[in-house]
Amino acid sequence: MGILAKNGFTCLERAPILAAAVSYTVMPDPLGALAKNTLLVVGALFPIVNPIGNTPIFLSLTRGLSGPGRMTLARMIAVNGLVLILVSIFTGTHILAFFGISLPVVQVGGGLVVISTGWNLLRRPDDDGDSPKDGRECSEKDYSRQAFYPLTLPLTVGPGSISVAIAVGANRPEGSQWSWPLIGGMLLGSLLIAASIYLSYRFAERIGRTLGDSAMNVIIRLSSFILVCIGVQILWNGLSALLQTVLRQG
Repeated sequence: MGILAKNGFTCLERAPILAAAVSYTVMPDPLGALAKNTLLVVGALFPIVNPIGNTPIFLSLTRGLSGPGRMTLARMIAVNGLVLILVSIFTGTHILAFFGISLPVVQVGGGLVVISTGWNLLRRPDDDGDSPKDGRECSEKDYSRQAFYPLTLPLTVGPGSISVAIAVGANRPEGSQWSWPLIGGMLLGSLLIAASIYLSYRFAERIGRTLGDSAMNVIIRLSSFILVCIGVQILWNGLSALLQTVLRQG
């Protein structure tokens, strides 16, 4: 027994302690994995969705809408964006495979849509939509029809965001599809993105009043130009991938 004893413990006494230490080291931390996956979704999507930067464009597209109507529209856009993000993360790769569409093709088509939206905003007159001088009524129903297109797609959750969401979902570790920290983290991260969309659009009018008409007009023009540039970049990313595929086959 003296030979087996070491530091006051026998080998039999030390065995449960060692087993507990090994199991503690090997066992992953669920809360840590949950936080990691949440931050992964938020860090990857928030700079691309950029709801705060899209606020001036949202105001420009909803001129003449009442405060309650804009609040309802902000909620609809946030829900639509949440659905798009979740579908892209969890089933995006399967949907593309079912239709035989590659991710670069989605980038090319989406980039063209983003360029078109940004170009139309860039060429819009300053007084367009400020008042119903053209005889059009700014009703809640008219704007609710635009909640998905173009306000959600491609303005808020565009092809760039969808591509990143699909990539996040496709890069899940093998065998971890049904891990609750992974699914919970992606759900929580997507909910945080949707909440940021709602808050940014909900208080867009207050932000506009604080900045003033002149400053908002400048910001709208700059944001529209940046939106065109983003569309060109998304288009080029898709074209580059397609060209590389053609060169490899050639």
